[in-house]
Amino acid sequence: MIMVTMGAVWDRTTEVLSGRAGMLAGIAVPALFLPTIVRDAFVAYGTPGSASFAAIGGLLSLVVVLISIWGQLALIAASSDPNTDRTAAIGIANNRFLPAIGVSIVMAVAICATLIPLFALVGFSGLDFTAMAAGKQPSMAGVNGGALAGAALFMMVWAVALLFVGARLAIWQPVLVNERLGLRSIARAWRLTRGATWRIVGVLILFGIVLVVATLAAQSIVGIVFRLILGADNIATARFLGTLAGSAVSTVFVVLAVVFTTQLYVALAAAKSSREPRPA
Repeated sequence: MIMVTMGAVWDRTTEVLSGRAGMLAGIAVPALFLPTIVRDAFVAYGTPGSASFAAIGGLLSLVVVLISIWGQLALIAASSDPNTDRTAAIGIANNRFLPAIGVSIVMAVAICATLIPLFALVGFSGLDFTAMAAGKQPSMAGVNGGALAGAALFMMVWAVALLFVGARLAIWQPVLVNERLGLRSIARAWRLTRGATWRIVGVLILFGIVLVVATLAAQSIVGIVFRLILGADNIATARFLGTLAGSAVSTVFVVLAVVFTTQLYVALAAAKSSREPRPA
């Protein structure tokens, strides 16, 4: 029986990152970094409040998400097998893109469905959403406190459940890429992560904290520095440059997360294979 440890997975991750850094960067920069820069530039220099701004901004965000999914699939292919070159990784990403989109949509719909009780409780609470949308303090007169408390409790339970399920499904993309599965990648990921759930939860929490702190720090520091250099007349440019720095940091962390989950899949699949009885 092979015991999968997060330390061993991390060691394999660092080996892949050091050995294939050039190829991974060649995929991540055009697929993860540059699209976000285009979107952020539009947000920084566009005119908010107009219908065209909202429409174009929404379209750009959708395009960024789609390209990001494709880029992650290519990164998974590149980090799964040392014999896979950049051309082969791109071909695999192209081949698995539509199945990945389909599974992503199904998962998004499922997550939204789990929030229906929350929307119902908030609706029953009687909160003045019109005032909240206008940035005003809503009146608490006539508000159902029990419904609000139920909504708060539901959100806490929902967040814990989402973290648990997220850990069990953390490797669904590597499964989809390497085992050529569609929706069955969800069940396969769930089976592979059995027994490693809480270790994965710990990694997810740690990764999330480090990602948020590093990204906000880079964005804030660079934004402040350029605001001082460029002056009050170039606040939009300073803000954009700060966002650019944050995007660069988050891109690095996304690559790290993709390679780590890929190596986690490789280790868990090998461990499960070793436990399965061999035919006589």
